Amino acid sequence: MERLVVVYTTVARREDARRIARAVVEGGLVACAQIEEIESWYVWQGEVVNEPELRVRMKTVASRYREVERAILALHPYDLPAIHAVSVDEVHAPYAEWVERGSS
Repeated sequence: MERLVVVYTTVARREDARRIARAVVEGGLVACAQIEEIESWYVWQGEVVNEPELRVRMKTVASRYREVERAILALHPYDLPAIHAVSVDEVHAPYAEWVERGSS
C-alpha cells in the first residue's frame, strides 16, 4: 500500500476553497477534501496579520503530491499560498485503501 499524505492549503474566501476542493476531487487527485474555518495569525510584508481563513485538507497518496500542488497553484488566489503535506504514519487499512483508490 502506498503512503498516504494529507495536503493543506488556506484561502480567504469560501468560493476559492470550494473551487480547489472540487477540482482535486473531480480530477481524481485526492479521495477527499474538507473545508474548515480557522483563524490565522502570520507576518506578511513586515506586519502581523490576524484574519479568518478557510483550511482545505485533502487526502491522497504521496505519489500524487506534485499534481495536487500544481492543481492548487493553478486555482489559488494568493501570491504565496501555503501548500504542504503531512505524512500519515498510522491509518485504518480499509480507509487507506479507499484513499488510494480515490487518488489513483
